[in-house]
Amino acid sequence: MSKVTISDIAKRAGVSKTAVSFAFNDPARLPDDTVQRILAVADELGYMPNPIARSLTNKRTGNIGLLFPQPLPGVMRNPYTAELLQGVGLTCERAGYNVLLVSPVLGSMRSAVTGAVVDGFLTIGLEHYRPTVELLDQRGMPYVMVDSEPYPGIACVNIDDAMGGYQAMQYVLSKGHRRIAILGIASGKRGRYESYVGTLQGRVAGYQKALAEFGLTLDEENVQLFECACTHDGGRRGFERCWREMQPTAIITMADVIAGGALEAAAAASVDVPRDVSMIGFDDLPFTSLTRPPLTTIQQPIHKKGEFAANLLLDILTNGAELTQYVFPTTLIERESVAAV
Repeated sequence: MSKVTISDIAKRAGVSKTAVSFAFNDPARLPDDTVQRILAVADELGYMPNPIARSLTNKRTGNIGLLFPQPLPGVMRNPYTAELLQGVGLTCERAGYNVLLVSPVLGSMRSAVTGAVVDGFLTIGLEHYRPTVELLDQRGMPYVMVDSEPYPGIACVNIDDAMGGYQAMQYVLSKGHRRIAILGIASGKRGRYESYVGTLQGRVAGYQKALAEFGLTLDEENVQLFECACTHDGGRRGFERCWREMQPTAIITMADVIAGGALEAAAAASVDVPRDVSMIGFDDLPFTSLTRPPLTTIQQPIHKKGEFAANLLLDILTNGAELTQYVFPTTLIERESVAAV
């Protein structure tokens, strides 16, 4: 069967080829009944528009890219990503946009940025943001940064990471804990928290503020930071290491997925939570109310954050909206995994 062309549609519908093009790419230029007749004929003939040709015509791909700095297999192992995607996807679906997941191509962010066929990007958790931002600027691509260090003149959507870190540390300190392990997110800086930026910097600053109120520092022998992969297995290994090296009375994790792995490792080692060690997470993912025991955590509005960031990007694409830097608050959710010493 030969490929159906716009000439075939124009002939069957009794209109010009230009009218057919308008019906698919700029329907507002035609009467509604004409558009409906053309689309009905196209459907009858089995016509499928070429997406590349359409994007060249209307200067839009209809795609929004979620740009991650890590390989996608690792990203998708974190249930936080699924929650964020729900918010982004809901907004984009309403606006008629597709969502594409974009990650480094063979380790190259340049290839990821230059090769993605999208109208704009949401960048997720860019710690080493400057080189990537330069690539986006060179391409002239609209973007909104999410979970990244705010930068002047760039649209950015974050949570109050410093307050979240403070709430977690202050809570366990108020319960009398003074031997505390922090299971942090691997940064590539081997625990040198002075070099942290963005999300990690904010949470550590919150920890430090709370510790200072109790006359303590992050350099205490009994307060130690252990970096681990932001995965369930990373949390399991992080628990095994900190329990072997210091046996803390409380563990603060930078992510619920890390806490989930740590809870599993504690159970495997016959370490009771919270009798032997208290534990607190960060995110308030759906599974945290179902763990044994239910996990005390710091709640952030992940779904709302995804919706807001996507709406902001679409507004920039459509209306050239002013660049906004927005910060969502965090909330302490008390469950059963933290007890007094």
